[in-house]
Amino acid sequence: MGETVRIVEVGPRDGLQNEPGVIAQADKLALISALAEAGVGVIEAGAFVHPRLVPQMADTGELLGQLPLREGLRYAVLVPNARGLEGFLEARRALDAAHQAATCEVAVFVAASEAFSQANTNCSVAEGLERAGAVVQAAKAEGLMVRGYVSCVVHCPYTGAVAPEAVADVSGALAQAGVYEVSLGDTIGRAQPVEVEAMLGAVLTVVPAGKLAGHFHDTGGQALENIGVSLDAGLRVFDASAGGLGGCPFAPGAAGNVATGAVVDFVQRRGFDTGIDGAALARASDIAQRLRSKPGG
Repeated sequence: MGETVRIVEVGPRDGLQNEPGVIAQADKLALISALAEAGVGVIEAGAFVHPRLVPQMADTGELLGQLPLREGLRYAVLVPNARGLEGFLEARRALDAAHQAATCEVAVFVAASEAFSQANTNCSVAEGLERAGAVVQAAKAEGLMVRGYVSCVVHCPYTGAVAPEAVADVSGALAQAGVYEVSLGDTIGRAQPVEVEAMLGAVLTVVPAGKLAGHFHDTGGQALENIGVSLDAGLRVFDASAGGLGGCPFAPGAAGNVATGAVVDFVQRRGFDTGIDGAALARASDIAQRLRSKPGG
């Protein structure tokens, strides 16, 4: 058996958040249950964000009480600010009282691009780091693991190329704030392998490979090559979305997370093990594909 690569499944949140029609909760649960059956160890299940901005995530609090419970399975929930964290904690307290709480971690995000930060969260990168740091501290005080996302690690949809040093600065700040892992996001999916190599070269001077993950969109068809470059640099964790669902609603032209099945096949061909059942994952991917632009109930 080869070295292990861990897959973080982001389809139920990052994958579905951009769908124009609200997905029925039962359909979300069917996708999550299928992913759990496939042996995925971490599933990003939802987000506590403003329902007007991302209506697809409005039912996350209710969803948490229905998640399948499995040994070794964790769910991640995006909490972009203090209000989002408090919403999650309120939901978790209710579930704890009912003995229904799944094992969860939370995630924060900061952009490496000033323009994207302003467009997405109406604040500067420095302010975004300050907000994220406060959420990390509060979450860890509640005994939660916290993951950090950095968006626009190679290109910004508004201003073009992002300096590797800027990505290193944000990644280092998140690591110092106390996240257990920093996920590096090629938000618009236009990164070329040589650019990813340069970006990682800068980030690895401040954050070790064991605390990094790659998050590649496949808009430009380079996601798997970029994962290959990341593997060569020592990364062993990658975000992926069942059926290639998704894209960022605040990043024009960024449709298409890299498909989980494609990532599993790719890393296995490179001699790595994922612990994911391919046939069961294919069933989950079929469910994900059927949810594309499906109206909810």
